[in-house]
Amino acid sequence: MSDKKKKPEIDPQEENSKTELAKRIAEQSQKAADAYQHLEDGLAKAVRWFSSFLDKVIFNSKHSKLIALVLAVLMYTVVNYDSVSSVYTSTLKYSKTIDDVEVTAKYNTDTFELSGLPSTAEVTITGDATNVTNAAGKTDGIVIADLDGMTEGEHTVKLTTDGYGNNVTTVVNPSTAVITLKKKTTQQFDISYDFINQDKMEDIYSAGTPTFEYTKVNVRASKETLTSIAFVKALIDVKGQTADFEQDAKLVAYDSNGNPVTADIVPSTIHVKVPVTSPNKTVPIRVQVNGTVPDGKAIESITMDQQSVTVYGSETVLAGIDSVSVTLDATALTKDSSVIRPIVLPSGVGSASVSQITMSVTLGSGVTKTISNVAIKYINNTKNYKATQPENKTTTSVEVFGTQTNVDKVTAANINVYIDMSDAVPGLQTFKLNVEQPSDGLVKYSLKESTYEMNVLGETNDTNSEGNSVNNG
Repeated sequence: MSDKKKKPEIDPQEENSKTELAKRIAEQSQKAADAYQHLEDGLAKAVRWFSSFLDKVIFNSKHSKLIALVLAVLMYTVVNYDSVSSVYTSTLKYSKTIDDVEVTAKYNTDTFELSGLPSTAEVTITGDATNVTNAAGKTDGIVIADLDGMTEGEHTVKLTTDGYGNNVTTVVNPSTAVITLKKKTTQQFDISYDFINQDKMEDIYSAGTPTFEYTKVNVRASKETLTSIAFVKALIDVKGQTADFEQDAKLVAYDSNGNPVTADIVPSTIHVKVPVTSPNKTVPIRVQVNGTVPDGKAIESITMDQQSVTVYGSETVLAGIDSVSVTLDATALTKDSSVIRPIVLPSGVGSASVSQITMSVTLGSGVTKTISNVAIKYINNTKNYKATQPENKTTTSVEVFGTQTNVDKVTAANINVYIDMSDAVPGLQTFKLNVEQPSDGLVKYSLKESTYEMNVLGETNDTNSEGNSVNNG
């Protein structure tokens, strides 16, 4: 029939390509099969050779002992694997060293005095990490020197530890110590005292002489130690005290250099009663003028808002104080000024009623005046030498600088010119002339000549010449 489908035509070139591809796949498959067969034959041959080798070795009587030994080692290793592993693990130890561990001695402290034992030692702790960490953290771990039963003399003792537990091992460095035991004896000493914490007591208060419950104390130590003790002091704490008080003061022995000496003081404290006072003294305030007012000016007057001050200190210190001073720098003055200055307290004075003053300073034009016939005096003629002056000169001239008002007030009698004879020796000598400056600082003195020549005689004079005019014989 005319409408019947026709078969598609096959391309001859495409058909040839498929045929060639099929041939190549078949060839590669054959090569792979040949390679696998070759490998399999090789492995089989190797297995047969190794099996033959084992047969020759194992079943050869010459190698039977060696084979038996190898098998025995293998069996032992397998059976004891857990035990060997445990031993290996246990060898992994951890160590830690602790410095400055306190060393404690066990001995009869009432009978013997101990020397030579170190106060601290080094302890190395070993164990597993957890146990070592726990042991190192203990606060009661100590090093012990057991001296029980030892007699007087020198001994070498072993240092051991206590307080670190049983799960660790310890090593002490040093492991031993050479110590000396000396028998104690008793000696009586007088008691003196020191006040401590005086800087924590208000300056206006002063602790007086304490009264002791008893005046002597027994001290136990070796003869050598007792010989080194110079005094025993009660340390009286005056911190915060403002009135009479009582306390039990600690007793401490000292050598001649003031170093503490270790000894048994029986009892170790003493009851004391201490009076507390507030000694004071009212003294005038003096102005010390330093330098010169610039531009030819001088100080006309100084007026202070305080003329005196009350100072506080011990009675001994106060007895040597006649005044206190404030300083004024004249070089900084250029006009009439109001100046605030601190009061300079003498050594030993704790405080004062005021700490500073205000000064009103008035300036004026400066003038110079020469004053003649000022007597030359001498001081410190401790050997009472007689002396002559080659020219019979007994006076000198002094220049006075200040404002006109203040200069006019100065006379020869107001000026103190002197020589110091503390180093004088018989013979002709040249001495330095000195002039004492006025205490108010309103005028300044300067000498016209700086030296003075005298012939010091070897004879002595029974008259006390301190402050008198030069003796010209």
